[in-house]
Amino acid sequence: MIGLLVAFFSSFIATLLIIRFQHLHSHMSADSDLSGPQKFHKISVPRIGGISIAAGIFTATLFRLQSNPSSSIETILLVCAIPTFAIGLTEDLTKKVGVKTRLFFTAIAAGMAAIYLGALITRLDIPGIDYLLALPGVALIFTIFAVTGLANAYNIIDGFNGLASMVGIITLMGITYVSYTVGDPLMMYLSLVMAASILGFFLWNYPRGLIFLGDGGAYLIGFWIAIITVMLVARHNNISPWFALLINAYPILETLFTIYRRKIHQGKSPGQPDGIHFHTLIYRRILNPICNAQKGDVFSANAKTAPYLWVLTAMAIVPAILWWQSTNTLIIYSAIFTASYVWLYKRIVTFKTPAWMHP
Repeated sequence: MIGLLVAFFSSFIATLLIIRFQHLHSHMSADSDLSGPQKFHKISVPRIGGISIAAGIFTATLFRLQSNPSSSIETILLVCAIPTFAIGLTEDLTKKVGVKTRLFFTAIAAGMAAIYLGALITRLDIPGIDYLLALPGVALIFTIFAVTGLANAYNIIDGFNGLASMVGIITLMGITYVSYTVGDPLMMYLSLVMAASILGFFLWNYPRGLIFLGDGGAYLIGFWIAIITVMLVARHNNISPWFALLINAYPILETLFTIYRRKIHQGKSPGQPDGIHFHTLIYRRILNPICNAQKGDVFSANAKTAPYLWVLTAMAIVPAILWWQSTNTLIIYSAIFTASYVWLYKRIVTFKTPAWMHP
């Protein structure tokens, strides 16, 4: 418990200091581009919130090492996360690091975690696929691809105040519950220490958006969640591998749908930004027309967007933690969630938003 408090207060204070002294670093750290298709803030804001989250898990790891010198797994995980966090932070400061470079460094981090932590996806409970994963090197390649994809997915959904950070917290709480159920205190700790670190940032980010997560923060959260999810399934054979998919269903589906929309439907590069993500549509088609006139309201259209996606995230996480042992049930709910996502997206994009979604 003390370690979690250390993580929270370290992150909280680090965020406070970044905001308080932003006049000293805003020329490098501020997100001053207000014109992009995914930009919805009206003033320049620091986008280095990932530093706060990194500070939280770093200080908590140091504290844990002092009380338990044999605690090596969390230290290794922290070291493995350095490449993806560092390249994301570099993009936040320079605005010159391309998507392919960020994915390359994240893939390196995923490979390190797979090798040194045994974070490997070795089964999907699908005949034929499991045979392929048993072949030398296939599981490693597939794991690197999956972890890199989820880390990037958190960067994709990081579009509004409190969105990616609270999705991360909700997901981590689900992982904590299943870890508790199977009696794995280490996975509980790794989940909770990241959740505490995110919370220290979240209180400054939501609802007013005084600081942004940035690529460094988004990649760090996504990578950490991906690795501990893979590790949890690898450490307990009674947990279905589809638990890892369903508990991360929202960011995964948003990424896959984005690739389909840009590459297949629009004929563009999947790495190019656009303004028709699910969260963007909720903002533009549902909330912005209503909230635009509410000047001075701390819960602006931007702040009111994230709760819609928090609920969507919970729609996948609740069945994931209820039926974490049953592959067949999780596959069914994965299909239901996918169909619901596509149906809602189509209704909103065609100006047929269900009445119950309007505030």
